[in-house]
Amino acid sequence: MFVNHMINQLPLNIQLNDIATFANFYNGNNQAVVKYLQDSLQFKNQPIIYIWGQEGTGRSHLLQACCHMAQQLQLTASYLPLTDYKEWQPSILEGLEQCDLVCLDDVEQFAGQAKWEEACFNLYNRVQAAGKQLIVSAALQPQFLGLQLADLVSRLAWGLVLRLQPLSDEEKLIALQLRAKNRGLVLSDEVARFLLLRCPRNMQTLFTALEKLDQASLAAQRRLTIPFIKEVLVL
Repeated sequence: MFVNHMINQLPLNIQLNDIATFANFYNGNNQAVVKYLQDSLQFKNQPIIYIWGQEGTGRSHLLQACCHMAQQLQLTASYLPLTDYKEWQPSILEGLEQCDLVCLDDVEQFAGQAKWEEACFNLYNRVQAAGKQLIVSAALQPQFLGLQLADLVSRLAWGLVLRLQPLSDEEKLIALQLRAKNRGLVLSDEVARFLLLRCPRNMQTLFTALEKLDQASLAAQRRLTIPFIKEVLVL
């Protein structure tokens, strides 16, 4: 968990991805979502925000970007990816309201787990009572997550609900090239299109492939060409 000040109850040390910032996020048709998030941190005008969108739309990236921005604003922040919730106890959520910003990622993961749902509901109420900010992400709208605690569903739907739109193929090309540029790589249109055609079109998968290529390119001192990509990714 990323917490930029010490909370004794939290034993985890999940670090933010350094490149998961607003500057490194290609907005596509999500400019309004990004602006809402940035304004909410800057002006504290949205205490509760719920972001939903299909896998690969950048939910995790944006939640971490919010934490990075909070740090720049001298605010305390906590990011918890709930894909790993089975490794923890629901008590991990206790005390998070001490942070100015709490980001819970992939809350659908614990749907149907009564103790986790209750812990999330209680955290929601504590954050609200403390006048802090909570940003929650999931793959679907609150009413479709399969949550059993009706009060939690209503709480999640109460604040600002934002939907992330998936990128078109052309926008994925631009996003790939932006990520490559930020890593100091030159990714031509031809090579980017090859990656898009030969790899699963999920952005997280594409970015993971790009990271692997970056490491291989650095080790071999070779440019990103189609033959080199075929060799490294075994395509």
